[in-house]
Amino acid sequence: MSVTIGHPVPEFTAAATGDQQVSLSDYRGRQLVIYFYPKDSTPGCTTEGGDFRDRKADFADANTVILGVSRDGLRAHENFKAKQGFNFELISDKDEALCQLFDVIKLKKLYGKEHLGIERSTFLIDRDGNLAREWRKVKVKGHVEEVLEAARELNAAS
Repeated sequence: MSVTIGHPVPEFTAAATGDQQVSLSDYRGRQLVIYFYPKDSTPGCTTEGGDFRDRKADFADANTVILGVSRDGLRAHENFKAKQGFNFELISDKDEALCQLFDVIKLKKLYGKEHLGIERSTFLIDRDGNLAREWRKVKVKGHVEEVLEAARELNAAS
């Protein structure tokens, strides 16, 4: 089972930085951006996280919370978050439950070898818990601005 635009996202609870358990229901009444990235402390993931960090106030103005997700452990997440000054939480999805729910584990090629990994993807969930937008096979440059514009439009419409 995976998420579909216009339908409710199934409830989930996951371990996050700051010694937290986050659940979808925690964000009712607010919009939620969940972005999946392949690995902490890699160039594209650092850039993407930095772009979200730098626009966090704009997302907050659009009634939108940001969460990042990868399969890295909480210790790696805490280090990554601290080093980059991220002002939002990172979810550790070691068991891939969220990755599977959002269908972001894909066969990838690196240096001629195939492996299963996270396809960079972003999801915008409305204040009622329904999937409003999704971006798959994300290219980092300009992506956060596109997500922010969608969040603003969704917030204005509700």
